[in-house]
Amino acid sequence: MLEGSVRRAGNQVRVNAQLIDAATDAHLWAERFNGDISDLFALQDEITRRIAVALNLELLSAEATRPTERPDVLDYILRGRAAWNKPPSRERDAEVISMYERALALDPGSVDVQSWLAGVLAGHVMNGMSDAAAVDIERAESLAARALAASPRSPLAHWAKGQVLRAQGRIAEAISEYEAVVAFNRNFPHAIAALGECKLWTGSMDEAILLQELAIRLSPRDPLLHAYYSRIGLVHLLQSRTDEAIPWLEKARNSNPAHSGNHAHLASAYALRGEPNAPPLNWPKPEGWSMMIVIRVSPA
Repeated sequence: MLEGSVRRAGNQVRVNAQLIDAATDAHLWAERFNGDISDLFALQDEITRRIAVALNLELLSAEATRPTERPDVLDYILRGRAAWNKPPSRERDAEVISMYERALALDPGSVDVQSWLAGVLAGHVMNGMSDAAAVDIERAESLAARALAASPRSPLAHWAKGQVLRAQGRIAEAISEYEAVVAFNRNFPHAIAALGECKLWTGSMDEAILLQELAIRLSPRDPLLHAYYSRIGLVHLLQSRTDEAIPWLEKARNSNPAHSGNHAHLASAYALRGEPNAPPLNWPKPEGWSMMIVIRVSPA
């Protein structure tokens, strides 16, 4: 059950919302939203979108943990999505893929299952976790194509296709798929952030930052928040705004200290600022992919 209250002081409005488990009266989630009522409809849309995204994450976790004697397709989808919110690892990917494979066995024609599995397989490759990248990409491409053929207006199917194209390095083509996702569903932060990453790699730097900021605003507790921070930091770094890059890259590192890339990007930024030994960075053991950074710091 979602409940809440609205309070107004002058032109400022505060909305308090909380999610309660009706069976146990336990509080699952609470959030406060502040805004200016000078544009009331825009404020209403913004709050509605943020609540929708937050509830999606909270309900996902709650439903995925409910005990079920005979899991059906939806149970396996929920468990797979909940597992995907864990930090990246081979074990996590194996668990997620296993859940979606079970769902697909129960319903081979499910567009949602085909899409989730295709997207996860593509992500498995992009994260460097796959031992058979070509095989995984081929299967992901086939699943995404089947999903799109069955449901051309499915945002999830377009997201899966975008993931496949991004994993294949076809960034310009991936952009149109992610744009289709956002056109059908404005509340899909992962697609918005992925679109921003594609804009980064194709040189549209300002758009890249705006899209990451939108994803952060929509989903400030997102499991992938570190990636959104990191991309903003990289844009500043690539445009020689090192002092602006460092706070974002520090946020990325602090949000997910286990991700070696976050440490690598931050180390690059400090070295470019002439501080190759600051701050002390505790490098995690990389899993799946490794990164080598060569930094040359010359006197001005």
